[in-house]
Amino acid sequence: MAKIKSLLSGAAVLLLAGCATKSPQQIYTWGDYQDTVYDYYTSKTSPQEQIASLQKLITASQASSKPVPPGVHAQLGMLYSNTGNRDLAMAEFNAEKKQYPESASYIDFLTTKK
Repeated sequence: MAKIKSLLSGAAVLLLAGCATKSPQQIYTWGDYQDTVYDYYTSKTSPQEQIASLQKLITASQASSKPVPPGVHAQLGMLYSNTGNRDLAMAEFNAEKKQYPESASYIDFLTTKK
């Protein structure tokens, strides 16, 4: 009887150990994206500083073989547009639409804005 209890206890420990979960892996490399956007909208950083930060985030995403987070290309496109660089803005908007087709309506709204 003691042997059966020992086997059942061992089986229970193995079963519970198999249920342990690892920390979830992040799909994207977010870096300091939230802080960067917040700092920009609270006038703590210039558009050029945010452009540099977002470019760094894109490079980090590519280096880690993870997709660029949603909204990054759109935000970068808006920054380029605000600084007068329409060609780079359109390239970023198109990159956002290509990577995230569900954003097409919003991107089209931004690019046809009067």
